[in-house]
Amino acid sequence: MGRLLFRVAAGIAVVVAFFWILSVVVGLLVWLLMAALVVGVVYLGVRMLRAQNGRGR
Repeated sequence: MGRLLFRVAAGIAVVVAFFWILSVVVGLLVWLLMAALVVGVVYLGVRMLRAQNGRGR
């Protein structure tokens, strides 16, 4: 009985650890995606401002 309980607890610990690591990886990917979107929007904004300034001159 003790070994069975230990195996069940170890299995549950492995599943919890797997999903925790998976959530960390997905969270990092989401943060990287958001940072890339912000950088892209800033880059496009700077390009648009430079294009407008070039036409006015």
